[in-house]
Amino acid sequence: MSMFCFQCQEAAKGTGCTIKGVCGKTDVVANSQDLLIWVLNGLALLQEKLKKNDPKLNHFVLDALFATITNANFDKESIFNKIKKGLALRDELKQECITKGITLPAYEAINWNPSSDADFDTKAPSVGVLTTTNEDIRSLKSLLTYGLKGMAAYAEHALNLGYENKDVYAFIYKALRAATDETLTVDELVALVMECGKFGVETMALLDKANTSSFGNPELTHVNIGVRNKPAILISGHDLKDLEDLLEQTQGTGVDVYTHSEMLPAHYYPKFKKYENFVGNYGNSWWKQKEEFESFNGPILFTTNCLVPPASTATYADKVYMTGATGYPGFKYIANRTNGNQKDFSEIIAHAKRCAAPTQIEEGEIIGGFAHNQVIQLADKVVEAVKTGAIRKFFVMAGCDGRMKDRDYYTRFAESLPKDTVILTAGCAKYRYNKLPLGDINGIPRVLDAGQCNDSYSLAVIALKLKEVFELNDINELPIAYNIAWYEQKAVIVLLALLYLGVKNIHLGPTLPAFLSPNVVKVLVENFGISGIKSVDEDMKIFLGGVA
Repeated sequence: MSMFCFQCQEAAKGTGCTIKGVCGKTDVVANSQDLLIWVLNGLALLQEKLKKNDPKLNHFVLDALFATITNANFDKESIFNKIKKGLALRDELKQECITKGITLPAYEAINWNPSSDADFDTKAPSVGVLTTTNEDIRSLKSLLTYGLKGMAAYAEHALNLGYENKDVYAFIYKALRAATDETLTVDELVALVMECGKFGVETMALLDKANTSSFGNPELTHVNIGVRNKPAILISGHDLKDLEDLLEQTQGTGVDVYTHSEMLPAHYYPKFKKYENFVGNYGNSWWKQKEEFESFNGPILFTTNCLVPPASTATYADKVYMTGATGYPGFKYIANRTNGNQKDFSEIIAHAKRCAAPTQIEEGEIIGGFAHNQVIQLADKVVEAVKTGAIRKFFVMAGCDGRMKDRDYYTRFAESLPKDTVILTAGCAKYRYNKLPLGDINGIPRVLDAGQCNDSYSLAVIALKLKEVFELNDINELPIAYNIAWYEQKAVIVLLALLYLGVKNIHLGPTLPAFLSPNVVKVLVENFGISGIKSVDEDMKIFLGGVA
């Protein structure tokens, strides 16, 4: 075993990757990311001693957590540089403790002093999750840490738009410290996991405020999926501030901009509609990028995770640009903003001008923009449809997409749903059914796309509003069923947020997380009714009445 990672749904054999990540990460990168988390644990212990709310430290911790999310950063040198930055911050905090006469915490990461990069490679394999031998404690600490990673991703997007919440930072440090505490019981860790869900809700609410304040409330939008005959840039990921900078800098250059995968919902925001060269969405979910990047012809900008390492035969590899927490060996990196200025996208724009226009792979349009504000505007129409029986049930099918063949389940499930049901979705899971001809109910589309994975918050707001309108005591009394797909750690924080809000009987697939021990699964089943998926026919009977 040269590594061990079980943080995503693709964990090898359903237990964990031990030689190379299914995602494409090497053992060295996986181990160095474990080392980076270990350094963060030490920073959190020092932060507690000093009671600091230091922006420099806060922002570094968000970036470091984000960089360890699945499919975000595959570059050893990038991760090593983050470790070095973390150690430098650690030494500053240590010196401040010493100056103030504060006793340093007794944790190895506080005093570990590598003399070279080779020491990183030597140390990293000894600080991973398997160092916690109790399976249930390891499971809960992993669940907590992966929730933090997702939370940090959303917090960083909000930060890029100028929005922060000091209470979120405080909880992140609290949770990082908990990972170092060998005295915590299962019950105490369960409580911390639920608290993580609470701050997940707060972080997603913060990002929703940041996005809507900056770009307006998403609105019903018909998004073009064809192409024009101009050179173009394809932007992927989730960061809307990066998109805004790119659109500003491409104005008048003759270069178009298309979205890919999770950037699709940017088209729903009113502010982005003013850009004539913001053409539409190209392609599908993240895992189809190898084929779609080839046919796009122009350069690709990754703003966040969802990178698939290119094949050795790929002709687009020299056209990929990275920014933010992302990284891949050999890919060009666009530096972060300084002093409030825009990122400099001049190199990728110049590159686009040398490329052919995208090859069309489909035509038509898809409909989206059903975040909470838009749906609440339709509330009277929705409520009337429910009361008259035109809408029997809503199905929340949010979350992630992925490469596994059994994810066809979600397409087949959507196709099998009765015509008096409506799908509420967010995240790239939508690509399994958002182009199906499912029709509408009294003018209400049967697929209501709220946006990106972080916009799952909108689905919670919608549910809470319906609970109020129908004067119900419990959110679980609503005609809403939850059949959610997951892949990585942003989906983990969404799940914890839903649990904190009291949502029960969530079906989670295509497989349950490998990091959940049998006893932790039992707790989730008994307390929240969490279950895995079965066949489409069996689950349809469970959701719509009768027992399979």
